[in-house]
Amino acid sequence: QVQLVESGGGLVQAGGSLRLSCAASGRISSRNIMGWWRQAPGKQREVVASFGSGGSTNYADSVKGRFTISRDNARNTVDLQMNSLKPEDTAVYYCKARVGWSEFWGQGTQVTVSS
Repeated sequence: QVQLVESGGGLVQAGGSLRLSCAASGRISSRNIMGWWRQAPGKQREVVASFGSGGSTNYADSVKGRFTISRDNARNTVDLQMNSLKPEDTAVYYCKARVGWSEFWGQGTQVTVSS
């Protein structure tokens, strides 16, 4: 079995920070985690931050300079540090992993940024 569990979401004022964590367990490791996506009400799910080849990282233009993705293989987690949060960052945040041809999603964690 494969399990991804997101945590760290919550309610924060604009300008504040949150740190999300995606924990992998079962037949999966943090190395299989591709990155973080988010989905706001009435909008499509979009990629926020992801890992590229050779350990590179990629960010959506809307979060560049504010969010940082990192992988901790010892803890088997992938974290998303979110600083200078804006109301438009409000969404459910998901991590996604790939194992072979299969993709897996966590259950999501709600982030709400008040103005």
